[in-house]
Amino acid sequence: MRHTATRALFAYWDELRGKRLAPRRFEIEPARLGEALPDTFILERQSAGTFPFRLAGTRICDRFAREFRGQNFLGEWPARDRQTLAARLNTVSIQGGGVLVLANAETAAGRSVLVEMVILPLIHFQAFADRFLGVLVPLDTPAWLGWEPLVSMHLISEEIIWPAVPSSQAEDFSSDDRQSPLLPSVRHGTIVRSDRRQFRVFDGGLSSAHSGKP
Repeated sequence: MRHTATRALFAYWDELRGKRLAPRRFEIEPARLGEALPDTFILERQSAGTFPFRLAGTRICDRFAREFRGQNFLGEWPARDRQTLAARLNTVSIQGGGVLVLANAETAAGRSVLVEMVILPLIHFQAFADRFLGVLVPLDTPAWLGWEPLVSMHLISEEIIWPAVPSSQAEDFSSDDRQSPLLPSVRHGTIVRSDRRQFRVFDGGLSSAHSGKP
């Protein structure tokens, strides 16, 4: 993580999380976000490919010269990037960890600025993460930024940042064919391994187990 805001947000999220998969949505205190608050956003997971903005900070809206509330986060990206980011968000929603993104944010005239994001899962009313807390910050401040609106983003790199202390919930996923404690209606999924542990990932399973969220 290059920016102080992304590092600070990850540290705050990890402090609240403890050994859980993720903190609860209402544990987040806006005052603790400090100067990064206008650069933060909250997403909702409605389905495997739909992550609308619940909130977007004023600096994000100002830099893009529009309101983001209700718009699908994945709609801001080219098709190939959408697929990649959707896979990452769905992974951390059941395994924990954060999605770290480096992207080019571009204007209609072709100007661009590097931006960094970290997107972190939150528990709302479900046993899995159905909200995400993120921050979007430029890594440079060209003179035109804030005067010429950003209109698109293109992914440069992305990765999952794993916390130092694994969650006890995530460790419940194993390679046998038992049901997941988080998704009791689904048995089969893809095995995903990290250097510390192994998980079963259920494509589309979350959306079938989750409906009618406020």
